[in-house]
Amino acid sequence: MERTQWLTLPGCKRVLVVVHTEVYGQRLGDVLPLLESDLRLQVDFTVAPHAFNAGALRSLRALGTPVLPWRAALRGDFDLVLAAGSQGVDRLRGPLVRLPHGAGHIKLSRPLDDRDPGAPRTVGGLGPQYLTRNGRVVPAALALAHEEDLTTLGRSCPDALPVAEVVGDATYDRIVASLPLRRRYRAALGLRGGRKLLLVCSTWGPGSSFSRFDALLPRLLTELPREEFQVAVLVHPNVWAGHGDWQVRSWLSAARRHGIAVLPPEADWRAPLIAADWVIGDHGSVTLYATLTRAAVLLARFPEADVDPASPGAELARVAPALSCARPLPEQLAYARAEYPGERYARIGRRISSEPGRFGRNARRLLYRVLGLGEPAYAPALPPLPVPRRRSRDHRDEVPA
Repeated sequence: MERTQWLTLPGCKRVLVVVHTEVYGQRLGDVLPLLESDLRLQVDFTVAPHAFNAGALRSLRALGTPVLPWRAALRGDFDLVLAAGSQGVDRLRGPLVRLPHGAGHIKLSRPLDDRDPGAPRTVGGLGPQYLTRNGRVVPAALALAHEEDLTTLGRSCPDALPVAEVVGDATYDRIVASLPLRRRYRAALGLRGGRKLLLVCSTWGPGSSFSRFDALLPRLLTELPREEFQVAVLVHPNVWAGHGDWQVRSWLSAARRHGIAVLPPEADWRAPLIAADWVIGDHGSVTLYATLTRAAVLLARFPEADVDPASPGAELARVAPALSCARPLPEQLAYARAEYPGERYARIGRRISSEPGRFGRNARRLLYRVLGLGEPAYAPALPPLPVPRRRSRDHRDEVPA
């Protein structure tokens, strides 16, 4: 039966938000405020096939929205399709706007993703295997964060240059705008009396720092005084989706029992990042975003072969100190703080977005242009980052005790 006969507002422009993974869903969530309060739009959500779909479903449940089955989405006609991933979107009917799903296009494509075995690896998300099908560029518009991305795109997939547009980075803008709220975030996290927050973060995949947690987390427990340090662990949602929530919690159970807080995959990690005094990370986006904050960065792992050498992430690896197994952790944390390279981190941070503070304006202009509508008659604004919630008794919320 035709759905439109039951609608109170028929005739709306149809927008489809395509979520592949939890991270993609979080990224797209930053765009949704730009489409709010417009009765000319009907926004639907669907989950595209992906190995990490478990996280995608969780992110949509958090929004409280019904999910359009993928098969129904393939049959529909849309005025705008929004996605942060590439799998399956070429089969949808409607102009696609592709958004980046991380910072700085750090990682190179996985060898299994490349269609021409033996060819040089492309930058993840910007190679022809992500942007073209059967010789055709799939996106109607490719939103990029930085002018440097145009150079990378020109090397990886020059056919997509005509549809590329630099709009900035929503996460960059929201972190920078929320920096003045650091004290409020720290109070919500229970960081009182001079207690310091050490955030340990890991991306996903074999080259991530997660594979070192079995050695690192016990050191954090034995070498750092609990009365002085709160340690929180942030694991990429793809690890949770790939291995299962129970398994990841099981692997981290001993650390949790001894006072290390484990942020759940659905947590908004950006407020804890702003609150952190140190970040121990790897080649993931969270470590790169830490250059926007006061946190001193140490690298627990950095798989150079998997990183674009021209990326800001590679530059960070040349600047940030590497964690050592040969020296006490308090000594290394003190060194990272004393040798904090503020000017160089600021330079790296500027490489994340060349449109600082202008993502909302630029992205909304792009979306409404594709929709063929005039923008609402007020300036777009992205909300400040939410204050973290208190931790529940079963330790499932994101806030340390």
